[in-house]
Amino acid sequence: MNDRAPQPVDRQLPTEESRDLLALVREIAQREIRPQAAEQEEAGHFPRDVFSLLSESGLLGLPYDGEFGGGDQPYEVYLQVLEELAAARLTVGLGVSVHSLACHGLAGYGIKEQKAAHLPAMLGGGLLGAYCLSEPSSGSDAASLGTKAVRDGDDWVINGTKAWITHGGIADFYTVLARTGGEGPKGITAFLVPGDAEGLSAAAPEKKMGMKGSPTAQLHFDGVRVPDARRIGEEGQGFTIALAALDAGRLGIAACAIGVAQAALDESLAYALGRKQFNRPIADFQGLRFMLADMATKIEAGRSLYLAAARLRDAGKPFSRQAAMAKLFCTDAAMAVTTDAVQILGGYGYTADFPAERLMREAKVLQIVEGTNQIQRVVIARHLAGPESR
Repeated sequence: MNDRAPQPVDRQLPTEESRDLLALVREIAQREIRPQAAEQEEAGHFPRDVFSLLSESGLLGLPYDGEFGGGDQPYEVYLQVLEELAAARLTVGLGVSVHSLACHGLAGYGIKEQKAAHLPAMLGGGLLGAYCLSEPSSGSDAASLGTKAVRDGDDWVINGTKAWITHGGIADFYTVLARTGGEGPKGITAFLVPGDAEGLSAAAPEKKMGMKGSPTAQLHFDGVRVPDARRIGEEGQGFTIALAALDAGRLGIAACAIGVAQAALDESLAYALGRKQFNRPIADFQGLRFMLADMATKIEAGRSLYLAAARLRDAGKPFSRQAAMAKLFCTDAAMAVTTDAVQILGGYGYTADFPAERLMREAKVLQIVEGTNQIQRVVIARHLAGPESR
């Protein structure tokens, strides 16, 4: 087979600092992440040591304020870091995205005293976060969540169950959305809950078709008591906080999807150049060349789409519609590209000896998390045509 190494993506980065940052990320990915990815995923091993290294390297708080331990990087740079990490191993790229999502509420809506007390450890102190919105009966209809937080003096007491929580059971802190008022979105409040809080427990991790190294579990809140000082934002503001976090998080998923797709294209190209049939490399055959061309085009289009949305965010302009479009297009592209990669590798693509089948299984979840792609279409259509008539 061909030993051709993947060529680095030709990135348009805003500063010399950001170029150095991406070079550091590629080095870490090549040395510490990619070589162990297949074996650790098969074994269901979560690479906490890698996240500790990323924290030490300043890579877990890139888009946040340097005053509180963040990296002061624009979103267009942060997302390209995610793409590089996800190309090496989705468990890591998606894990960094989820951690950033868990920090979003406090960073964006916390008061200065809260930020000073918690953010430095969250952004650069080796902690790992998780985000708790979904529930067993509340997924796409997130505003119907049933987990309750009841005021008791200066504390809140939380009871309920959260579902599909990435890093569930291993996170050091959770951003939790709970109902503090009446039905609907205006009755929801956000809280920062320590991972070792009394009454908080995790179910056994879900058995998934992909991303086996990233634990996904239900979380049970049985009288979990948190002080009012850990309430994020105002009472009833939680759903607004959640939607803002999801807009940013969808861009993270889009970048991860392009990373997975890029990894699949790199594998396909190396295989096609090295595999010979009829005394010629199979990359000589037009049918396969056109597949590679289509794969590369989808990847470039997706990358341009998520970066355009990121630049809107960096400029302080509305980007919700563009974030939904990026998440929709990039994750559909990743599914298509990884499926084609398996086809290009033929029988080898269907075996665990090559990464194509793992990348295909991992791509599927990206069409589901952070709002299914059907929900992204709902969001986009509402921006175009307004709310549905009732």
